[in-house]
Amino acid sequence: MKEKALFFDRFILQVKRSDKSINAIEKELGYPRNSLNNYKNGGEPSGSRLIEIAEYFKVSPEFLIGRPRNSTVAEEISILPEEYFKQLRESQKKELILVVTKWIIDEFILDEK
Repeated sequence: MKEKALFFDRFILQVKRSDKSINAIEKELGYPRNSLNNYKNGGEPSGSRLIEIAEYFKVSPEFLIGRPRNSTVAEEISILPEEYFKQLRESQKKELILVVTKWIIDEFILDEK
């Protein structure tokens, strides 16, 4: 629960720094109204939404969830895909499966038509 509260605290910090309202940010990102405000109640963003929010504020996803960036990209790439997958939470695994499935359809199935 600590990470979830930390995410919302850091999210609000970025909102204040932007001098915009949460609703204005939701509109710019194309999110439904109050979808970002729901994280106040302990909700946690999906992996793809976390990345979108981080990119919007020009911060790292790790910053938003309160994890230190102690590994380099080379170290992260060197992890076997199976090991990386095992480290994910169930919700992250489902999100990754959806992203990969969409990519496969877009790249291989739709390109053949």
